[in-house]
Amino acid sequence: MFAEIAGAQVRVYDWIDVHPPDRALDPGSVGRLVAAIHQVGFAGSRPEDPWYTEPVGADGWDSLIGELRDAGAPFAADMAARRDDLVELEALLEPARELRTCHRDLWADNLRGTTSGGMCVIDWENCGLADPGHELACVLFEFWLGDPGRAGELHREYVRAGGPGRVDSRGSFSMAVAQLGHIGEISCRAWLDPARPQDERDRQVGRVAEFTGEPLTPGIVDAILAALTS
Repeated sequence: MFAEIAGAQVRVYDWIDVHPPDRALDPGSVGRLVAAIHQVGFAGSRPEDPWYTEPVGADGWDSLIGELRDAGAPFAADMAARRDDLVELEALLEPARELRTCHRDLWADNLRGTTSGGMCVIDWENCGLADPGHELACVLFEFWLGDPGRAGELHREYVRAGGPGRVDSRGSFSMAVAQLGHIGEISCRAWLDPARPQDERDRQVGRVAEFTGEPLTPGIVDAILAALTS
C-alpha cells in the first residue's frame, strides 16, 4: 500500500514466507490463482514487448549455433540438436487475440507456495500487456510435469474460476515459444561474451542445460492441447 508521510510517498509491503520453486504445486490451485490475476480490473498501458512476441528466427539460430561451435561451447551440439524444433515452434507465433495486463513471467520461480499453505506471485517488474491465453499456456507447460491429468485440471479450474484466456491451438503457445527462445539465446550470448567475468559465463552453462534438457517441443505443445480436450 502507499501512504504519504511528511510530504513523501511511502510504500509499505507485507512480508510473506515462501517455499522454494516447486513445479508440482497443486494444479487446480495454480489455475484458480492465474484466473484471479487475469480478472484484475486494471487495463494498464505498458505495451507488448518483443521478448514475448518475436522469434529469434532461423537465421538467428543458425548464426548463434555457428558461433558456439567456433568458440568450442560445451553445449554447442545440444543447441544444434534443438535447432529444427526451435524453428518449427517459432512458425507457430501468432498475434494476441486480446490484451490485458499479465505478469509475463509466471514460471515456478515466481509462482510459489507459502509457509501458511497458500500461494504467492512475486516479481512483477515485467508485467504489462499480453494475451492471457498465451500466458496460461506458459503456466500449463511449467506445471503439467508431463501429466495430462495435471494439465487438464489446471485448465479446467482456470476456466471454472472465470479466467478469460483460452488455450485452444498451437498458436496459444506463442509467449512460451518467444520467451523461452530469447532466454536460451541470451544465455548463449552471455557465454560467448569474453568481457563477462568467467564465473558469470560458467553460470550460463547451467542455464543452457536447462533450456536444452527440459525443452518445449512441438510434441509437448500437441500433448498439452490433447490433454485439454480429453
